Amino acid sequence: MVSESDNPEQNSSGLIISNNDSIRSFLLSASEDLQIPGELRETALNLSSLNKVPYKSIRQIWVGSLPSIRPDLFRLFSGSEFVFTSPKPREKSEELKARLRQLAERAERDEYRELVKDILPKSSATEPFSSYKDQLGFGLHVVLIMFTGYLVGYLAFRALFSHSTAMSAAGGILGLVCGMLVETLLFIIRSSNHDNKSSATASKQKKNQ
Repeated sequence: MVSESDNPEQNSSGLIISNNDSIRSFLLSASEDLQIPGELRETALNLSSLNKVPYKSIRQIWVGSLPSIRPDLFRLFSGSEFVFTSPKPREKSEELKARLRQLAERAERDEYRELVKDILPKSSATEPFSSYKDQLGFGLHVVLIMFTGYLVGYLAFRALFSHSTAMSAAGGILGLVCGMLVETLLFIIRSSNHDNKSSATASKQKKNQ
């Protein structure tokens, strides 16, 4: 079996075989045979100079020839081989190309991170309230402070103003507001401490580099 890239008639579909001396001789004889239609004679002349030829065309020329002068098919194709052509590569769709580009870019980014992971400073400090647990804890803490402030204010005004309901409620509201102010002050202090720690850590890492 052979695999060539020359063009027999040239991209004819169907079975392709390699040209040999017996086929070439038959084609040349057929191209000069006036009893064969002119179109077949021209085809025979063109095929005689090729390295591989379509079986369908050879068969048409053979059938068009007189039985008395055409060679036996077995002798005609003796020594000839089938020729297989490689199929054209399938074209990739635009969506597939875009997806492949994204995967390639992601792989490059991952590879870059892997290369520089020992060079870039690692951020050890975490942002305040960055997790659900921190947020839930902060919310419960605020509620507890507000409730405690309201309770303390309510009881204090109740004792001071002879169990007056209106003044007790006003004291409770005042205690609640004070609790909110205390919680706000504590939040500001925690945020400042976190910023100072982050700055100190970054400075230390820069000095170590």
